[in-house]
Amino acid sequence: MRSIYPSAAAVLLSAQAFAQTPLKTLPYPQTKKVDTVTTYFGTKVADPYRWLENDQADDTKSWVQEENKVTQHYLAQIPFREAIRKRLETLWNYEKYGAPFKEGKYTYFTKNTGLQSQSVMYRQVGAGTPEVFLDPNLFSKDGTTSLAGINFTKDGSLAAYQISEGGSDWRKVIVMKASDKALVGDTLKDVKFSGLAWKGNDGFYYSSYDKPKAGSQLAGKTQIHKLFYHKLGTPQSTDQLVFGGEKTPRRYIGASLTEDERFLVITGANTTSGNELYIQDLSKPGSPIVQVVDNEKSEVSVLDNVGSKLYLETNLNAPNGRVVTVDAANPKPANWKDLIPESKNVLRATTGGGKIFANYLKDATSLIEQYDMSGKKERSITLPSVGSAGGFGTKKEEKETYYTFTSYIYPPTIFKYDIASGKSTVYKKAGVQFDPTKFESKQVFYNSKDGTRIPMIITYKKGLVMNGKNPTLLYAYGGFNSSVTPSFGTSTIVLLENGGVYAVPNIRGGGEYGEKWHVAGTKLQKQNVFDDYIAAAEYLTKNNYTSKDYLAISGASNGGLLVGATMAQRPELFKVAFPAVGVMDMLRYNQFTAGAGWAYDYGTAQDSKEMFDYLYKYSPYHALKPAAYPATMVTTADHDDRVVPAHSFKFASKLQESQKGSAPVLIRVETKAGHGSGRSTAQVISEQADKWSFMFQNMNLTPYQNN
Repeated sequence: MRSIYPSAAAVLLSAQAFAQTPLKTLPYPQTKKVDTVTTYFGTKVADPYRWLENDQADDTKSWVQEENKVTQHYLAQIPFREAIRKRLETLWNYEKYGAPFKEGKYTYFTKNTGLQSQSVMYRQVGAGTPEVFLDPNLFSKDGTTSLAGINFTKDGSLAAYQISEGGSDWRKVIVMKASDKALVGDTLKDVKFSGLAWKGNDGFYYSSYDKPKAGSQLAGKTQIHKLFYHKLGTPQSTDQLVFGGEKTPRRYIGASLTEDERFLVITGANTTSGNELYIQDLSKPGSPIVQVVDNEKSEVSVLDNVGSKLYLETNLNAPNGRVVTVDAANPKPANWKDLIPESKNVLRATTGGGKIFANYLKDATSLIEQYDMSGKKERSITLPSVGSAGGFGTKKEEKETYYTFTSYIYPPTIFKYDIASGKSTVYKKAGVQFDPTKFESKQVFYNSKDGTRIPMIITYKKGLVMNGKNPTLLYAYGGFNSSVTPSFGTSTIVLLENGGVYAVPNIRGGGEYGEKWHVAGTKLQKQNVFDDYIAAAEYLTKNNYTSKDYLAISGASNGGLLVGATMAQRPELFKVAFPAVGVMDMLRYNQFTAGAGWAYDYGTAQDSKEMFDYLYKYSPYHALKPAAYPATMVTTADHDDRVVPAHSFKFASKLQESQKGSAPVLIRVETKAGHGSGRSTAQVISEQADKWSFMFQNMNLTPYQNN
């Protein structure tokens, strides 16, 4: 493979070799302050920027325009910004495929030729010539309307697909015939946080909320989820309410059918962790919805069934997960029998070809084992190296399945897996300009403040001198039982090929070591997450990977909270900070959209005085005090209706007010975009170019010099 470098001279110059001209920053907007005070357990809390919560107000829109003007003025002065953008565009310009799947006589897959705004769905019969089935690039002129999911009937003759406009979580559902792509019936509107589960060819189940009243569609609370059944050929207004609503209020409701369509499976929850489980035997007309698990203290789902025998995956009495079986006639937990018992590694399972694939996390990397339906282990699946493998799910009658393997230095590669023999063959290899042999990625372990052992994977170019002057990006998440496993990032090449270091610690709050690891980073233990992140930064500096003048921190959503809280607590430790779409106001997060559902992880200011005091202390918006803060670029989007942009608006305003150092504080507000998914390729490249430009500029380093 040819060198990734644009030219032999394209190396990163040190600060000693190149002194940059300081950039001129436009005066920040004179953000008005209002006399808004809320009392919590006798403590008065000022909230001078609460007016920015009204994202539809003219003064808020004007503030956003003025802030974006400041940001774009600053970024436009960076001399190498265009070079980075062009390099990213070159790196992104390769064919990208999604793993294929079979529906009816067709095999479907997604493909992006390189710089298309959205990936296109193709299909083919056998080894025949692929044809375009669905092209999301035709959904809108600017490429900001995306395909947000598709589900086929069992025979593959009908497809229902969801579209997201401008990145919003509110979706539309469109039904089409697979044979001639003709549309069927009317478009369903205002669907949110929903899968689509077909019942024969007659209709499908979906979930949604009542749409908030006009003027608050993005920020308004979405409290009561409802499961509906839509019969084809009938108006959405007549859809049958199956579960949820005022009689059985749940914040999150999901539905699926077993592959044989015998059982309707319903999950209900009020938080993002744990769920109730219900089943309904559709083979018996009029059969009731039967409760299997009556609380949200654990997670449980139906993997498969053989007749009335259900296969469940759960962490009930097994924090690392297990697979159990039970007869649908008596499905309560007391009757469960272990099929794949809990082990020391965290389990996530899929089924296909009459087998169970156990995808274990071993120190945040994948270990895959194949079992038959009686629970007998057949083999451990050999993976290309240490990294992340995902997929393996397919229909019972299939003889092969697909999985994607990746790591920080292994571009995503799709493998075809023969279920009988256990043989893997490369199906599609990524064509990105990257030579893995020039880089290394190693896992280290370090101790957090309380002595807890934390894993971290560090990636950099082979031969890199550890002199404390390497530009380093420290990324983490740390919440909601979500595991951060090794994955290749095209954008990260810009850092690595310019002598940088990319470090990812697997901090508490995530799911890398099961539910105990998750709980150790929730509610009154949330500070553990920040301590783990700070300890990672200290490890990198102590071991001369970098130093405070060359260290940037980055995180999104809950990770944005992580960055905001950490920079508020230890501003002197970092040179640059990138809090993205973050949860920044921990006293009011539960007042917007589905934020109340995050209470399992965070707790709320209304829970108790102890909980209020704890949240108030670390809440990024409230924790900022006059100090010298890192160069910061806050990022959010105007259509983010999950973590509303008000969090970022208020945090950026308070940070600009509190900044006593000379480093810039900017906020970049993307338009026609949401919480992250569905963005056009152009939007992604633009944001990444701005991010790297801002980082290198504020580290006084110049990438691609002499290119």
